Amino acid sequence: MSITVEEKNRLIKEYATKDGDTGSPEVQVAVLSSRIATLTEHFKGHKNDNHSRRGLLKMVAKRRTQLDYLKKKDEARYTALIARLGLRR
Repeated sequence: MSITVEEKNRLIKEYATKDGDTGSPEVQVAVLSSRIATLTEHFKGHKNDNHSRRGLLKMVAKRRTQLDYLKKKDEARYTALIARLGLRR
């Protein structure tokens, strides 16, 4: 249900704003988005897994908070990140 170390390292490299960057909102949102996608796939086969569903809802809320922060600080970075991740339609 979690993402692999290789997948997480790939996301960190791809979305990092500088070398060694793991804490920027871009990286955090990308990792959360990957974890959310993995859990969403998990629920296709396990509809009654309510404990994991609670974790999913917490991750979605945390991603929303990170995106709100980024939008407040730098709207250009926010729109670029949304476009790269394909979150809004």
